[in-house]
Amino acid sequence: MRDSLVKALTAEELVSELQGFIAWAVARNGGSTVANKPGHRLPFHWPPHPISYSYHVLAHDWTGRAEFEAYGETFEVEVARTPYGVFGRSPALWHEARGDTLEEMVKNLREGAEPLFKRQFSISECLGLEGRFEGHFIELGPADLLKLLYCKDRDVANDGRIRIEVQASLGIYGPALVEILRDRKHPDRRSAQWCVLDLFEDIGSFFPNPDQRLPAVRAMGDLLLDAEDDYARTIYKAGVVLGGHLPEEVGGQVLLECLKAPSKIGRRAAIHGLFHIVEWYPHTRDTILAALDEASRDDPESLLRDYARAMRADIMNRNFDHIAEPAFDEEA
Repeated sequence: MRDSLVKALTAEELVSELQGFIAWAVARNGGSTVANKPGHRLPFHWPPHPISYSYHVLAHDWTGRAEFEAYGETFEVEVARTPYGVFGRSPALWHEARGDTLEEMVKNLREGAEPLFKRQFSISECLGLEGRFEGHFIELGPADLLKLLYCKDRDVANDGRIRIEVQASLGIYGPALVEILRDRKHPDRRSAQWCVLDLFEDIGSFFPNPDQRLPAVRAMGDLLLDAEDDYARTIYKAGVVLGGHLPEEVGGQVLLECLKAPSKIGRRAAIHGLFHIVEWYPHTRDTILAALDEASRDDPESLLRDYARAMRADIMNRNFDHIAEPAFDEEA
């Protein structure tokens, strides 16, 4: 059993483990802290639909045996020969395949298992394990779940996010999640930060006391201040959470400050987020209109001057929707 499963970590120990993990990842990446651009999330479903069900292969048909090799392992295969072809199933992988011949079936079975192998190796790579990960997320402790948010496979990261959300009542995750928002080193930080922002749409689950939330709010604002990219739409998401999901208007003040952010990507997210502040707090309308008017005149980027002007018009006209976020040339 992994140490993280048997040791009850405190919030402070989780932060320390996370910091060590980030340093390890940077060293493994040759010292580079440049952010990787993550791919899209591809939802993973396993096991696939058993093809034998569609051909009414019965229990007593599985009389043959075969095997195949993959990544240094040998997998036993149960075989059923029928008028509709040769069927094979791997009990270890919960996977089936069909072919006109035994050889074709085994080939199809091996190739069809590749998505599972790819996911398992991705988890092991993220956690620093040898071989393929054969466990279940429910068996992982809080430190490993936090690490999974950095997985290159964004569906794995999302599954880690779901497990953390389920365990929010443990009361230990909040400071480590803020640490992820502050991370400027791990090469795969953007998708991890997106996951944290998604969790912080219900920030009260991690910080029941409103005063405890201020470091999280500040960390979100800092993402806008120094954003070098908007990979995984993380900076956009930070603006949405600040504007649409934080209580007591504190997010609005941060967004107003971020209209002066050094990062043009952060300023863009702030303009968008302010629209949602007005939705939730109509009495802030005049203050935000004035700030957007100033941005429409003074922002260094003509694209953002136009965006602020259009967003201001949407607020003034009480449009239910708002203008789409513009893209910079380098993002096209």
